[in-house]
Amino acid sequence: MKKHRYKLITTGILFTTATAIIHFMNHLISTTAIMKDLLKSTASNYYNWRFGKIYYTKQGTGSPVLLIHDLTIYSSAYEWEALVKQLEKNHTVYCIDLPGCGRSDKQHITYTNYLYVQAISDFIKNVIHERTDVITSGFSGSFTILACHNENELFRKILMINPPALSQLNKIPTKRSKLYKSFLELPVFGTLVYNMMVCQSNVQLAFTEDYLYNPFHIKAEWLDTYYEAAHKGMGSGRFLFSSLLGGYTNNNIVHALKNINNSIFIIEGEGELTKCEVLSQYVELNPAIETYILKEAKHLPQLESPEQLFDCLSVFLDD
Repeated sequence: MKKHRYKLITTGILFTTATAIIHFMNHLISTTAIMKDLLKSTASNYYNWRFGKIYYTKQGTGSPVLLIHDLTIYSSAYEWEALVKQLEKNHTVYCIDLPGCGRSDKQHITYTNYLYVQAISDFIKNVIHERTDVITSGFSGSFTILACHNENELFRKILMINPPALSQLNKIPTKRSKLYKSFLELPVFGTLVYNMMVCQSNVQLAFTEDYLYNPFHIKAEWLDTYYEAAHKGMGSGRFLFSSLLGGYTNNNIVHALKNINNSIFIIEGEGELTKCEVLSQYVELNPAIETYILKEAKHLPQLESPEQLFDCLSVFLDD
């Protein structure tokens, strides 16, 4: 009996010690990741939304344009910086960090597509206060389409850069993905797994494999900024990560896409492997959609070739 109690006490001590060590490592990783403070913010740059504060910037004068970054754990409004300098000459340009991303609050909640639909609509109504042209990157095109379908009076033109395939948006949470989500949301061990998944080498891999047409264009500042964005909030980014892995941010947009009468323009990077499939899916549902394939570009032309992208955008916005 005493031997059994001794084993339980020893196991408890070892588990508590291991947990404390892992907690310290998690804190150290998060702290060092944001030391360069590349994603600066001020208290006045926040919209107090009901699900947490949303960081945004406002620059330039003219008709409003809202820029919405891709929905990944690394993403923030930083990806638009070079493009903003061009657009602000003729437009009032708003950039936001989506909830759960970058400098915005990273609440311990399940992030759904509908949450982002509401965030965009509320931001336009309460901050911009007028009909707005919207430029989206990657996954953010899906909830912009739904937001436009729900409240069309808020939107003018919609321009999507590399939106997701419609088949990808149809995927729903499974038992396995729900299990992954539950584990990632654990306070200490889930944070450890998250930190392992968003290490610097994986950020670099994302750029070289997925984001850039020419991997030699990569810049150290991009890597550091994306790495910092993933670690702001001391591991709280894992809640968005778990929602993405779980499929909770997916939503079928077929009905909305069919019934939208707004001008829609889709730009696909030449290096995107599924570009032809994606364009055909969208145009089949809404033949009025205009499309363009950007040469020598991939998933983030706003970083890799902003001047070329701006030339394409300006034609559509000023039309």
